[in-house]
Amino acid sequence: MEKQEFLLNLGNRIKSIRKEKGISKSELAWRCNKDKQSIERIENAKVNPSIFILSQLAKALDISLSELTNGL
Repeated sequence: MEKQEFLLNLGNRIKSIRKEKGISKSELAWRCNKDKQSIERIENAKVNPSIFILSQLAKALDISLSELTNGL
């Protein structure tokens, strides 16, 4: 799998989980102490988030890091 494909899959997974839980980008950003644009960049595969950021996102989405990355 190429890096860009992985980032697209990851972004889509984050967006899907966020929407399933009824969380807006702004709310997710607030929960992670980030700005909305940071969440948009991650969801749109414009950046490669660190493992620390991924762990913050997982916690903010109330899932484990392994659940977030499962199947990628």
